[in-house]
Amino acid sequence: MNGIKTNEKIIIGRTDLAKDEYEKYQGKQLPDFGNEEFEIKNISVTKNIVGNQAATILQKQPGNYYTIDLSNCNIHDTKTLEDIEHTLATVLKDMLEELHLVGKKAFVVGLGNSNVTPDAIGPYVIDNTIVTRHLYLIDALSEGFSCVSAMSPGVMGTTGIETYDIIESMIKKIDVDFVIVVDALATNSIKRINKTIQLTDTGIKPGSGVGNKRKELSLQTLGIPVIAIGVPTVVDATTITVDAIQMTLKYLYLESENKTSYANKLSPTLVYENLNSVEDMSDTHKEAFLGPFGKLTEEQQRTLIEEVLTPQGYNLMVTPKEIDVEVEDLSKIIANGINLAVHSGLYNGQSE
Repeated sequence: MNGIKTNEKIIIGRTDLAKDEYEKYQGKQLPDFGNEEFEIKNISVTKNIVGNQAATILQKQPGNYYTIDLSNCNIHDTKTLEDIEHTLATVLKDMLEELHLVGKKAFVVGLGNSNVTPDAIGPYVIDNTIVTRHLYLIDALSEGFSCVSAMSPGVMGTTGIETYDIIESMIKKIDVDFVIVVDALATNSIKRINKTIQLTDTGIKPGSGVGNKRKELSLQTLGIPVIAIGVPTVVDATTITVDAIQMTLKYLYLESENKTSYANKLSPTLVYENLNSVEDMSDTHKEAFLGPFGKLTEEQQRTLIEEVLTPQGYNLMVTPKEIDVEVEDLSKIIANGINLAVHSGLYNGQSE
């Protein structure tokens, strides 16, 4: 594999996901970077360890990033939903153990606007989080339960207050040991919308994926560990356009090679699998199908399309039509995963 220089960056569009950033460098050796893949309950989990050099290249904070892949999961199926909750709880519990936070006082914060569905995951999670601080204060907390408080601070557009200021004030007032922040994210890959859960010990910059940057919530700014959990619920028009072009290009290539049967055209799954089988095409094929545009790299295509759409105000943020039910189910998954991880009594009651 080719090495990467610290000042070498690839433009990949709007995203909050470390895996989006990392995948653009596949085939090259990232310095100071670790990648581990494993399964929990037959659900794929990736752990990326980002050191200082890799952080500079990926434009991410140094730390650990876990990606739970739900692309093969039906989140509306009860058994699958429980498996995802167990997977999330296992990953989060491992993070708490690594940070020596097991049994410590937790503050769960749900970022976002509850009135805007794609941005409502954070507030919805708070609705399903088991809070116990009121019992802790009167020494009535049952064995196996930790001190947990929770809140949804709203958004600056409705409160007029910076989210960071609210959380910092609450931390000083209620005396907690760590923060778990839940937020909706952005991705630059259609396949990851509502199909990925990211956990990281680096904190979060609210709104960064959609160009609405707020003050960072992290160990460096708040003085206590911050674990961020998020699901990508939106993607920009540039990404949709580029992904559609790439899929169309692959489809045309398969057609030209007589590798796509008419039967496959009736099955979206088979077509999708066939498209994924195309790893690379020659520049000759690309130019034949798309002309001069086909000769551009994917990054150059993305840059060009963004330059065309953005001045017109057409680089919209888009979300699936099923977002209502998916946000509801995903928020319950995250809330239950947090509950299982911070309250050992609940976790021990689950089947391994």
